[in-house]
Amino acid sequence: MARNITVAALQLPLGGGEAENIEAVCDLVSQAATKGAQVILPPELFSGPYFCKTESEEHFALAHPVADHPSVRAMAKLAEQLGVAIPTSFFERDGPHYYNSVAMIGPDGEIIGIYRKSHIPDGPGYEEKYYFRPGNSGFKVWDVLGAKIGVGICWDQWYPEAARAMALMGAELLLYPTAIGSEPEEDLDTRDMWRRAMVGHAVSNAIPVVASNRVGEEAEHGGTPQSFYGTSFITDEKGDIVCDLGDSETGLITASFDLDETAKHRASMGFFRDRRPDLYGQLAQDS
Repeated sequence: MARNITVAALQLPLGGGEAENIEAVCDLVSQAATKGAQVILPPELFSGPYFCKTESEEHFALAHPVADHPSVRAMAKLAEQLGVAIPTSFFERDGPHYYNSVAMIGPDGEIIGIYRKSHIPDGPGYEEKYYFRPGNSGFKVWDVLGAKIGVGICWDQWYPEAARAMALMGAELLLYPTAIGSEPEEDLDTRDMWRRAMVGHAVSNAIPVVASNRVGEEAEHGGTPQSFYGTSFITDEKGDIVCDLGDSETGLITASFDLDETAKHRASMGFFRDRRPDLYGQLAQDS
């Protein structure tokens, strides 16, 4: 019997207040569930505007312990009601430490585990090192509804090492919640690069990839507006994009995969058979 799983990616503007944003995400989650989605991926840090554009100590008040975070509480309640899994991105406070994290919420509404973003960017418009410690959870792969799911967060998606590590841990799907768009102080458009990087992970690991991004223009305290370019997508295990959204659309996409069939393709490509870890020591060195 085939092992089928249906996944969804959500895309929407998130420049509003916390309650407004969470309600909008809840609405799309419910719509995705009616379309048969079992694992539903919202964008990164969806409870508010992308605050990491600037360095401001007031934003630390947005962080909460996992069990107290409004996003996690809302998604846990909804997951239980709908019988779906929701990898939930949130700003986590753990004692004196702050992380950019995902709580994997199962279809019973319980938190299966937490992944803390491993790679933390620091550049114009993305001042994340001011807010977040590098994650100490290690990469995570969870068994969700019979599928092994790995989740990276935004900047993680640029690193082939992260995707390969999750694949070696048995991941059958890779999910990436994202908040990415314009580079306010640079003449750089990363839209196509962003997509190509993850398509590469799909191809070289023979694993479907799901990426969810926000859209719309956000300006904080009258600063330079930052435009998020959406283009959320789902690719199959061959790197073919099976569905996507435009750069300004609000909505959702779904795709279904037979994980036994994707496993056959993965085995037939021989990537894991022909690996040479004895030659890869340099990958664990600083230079």
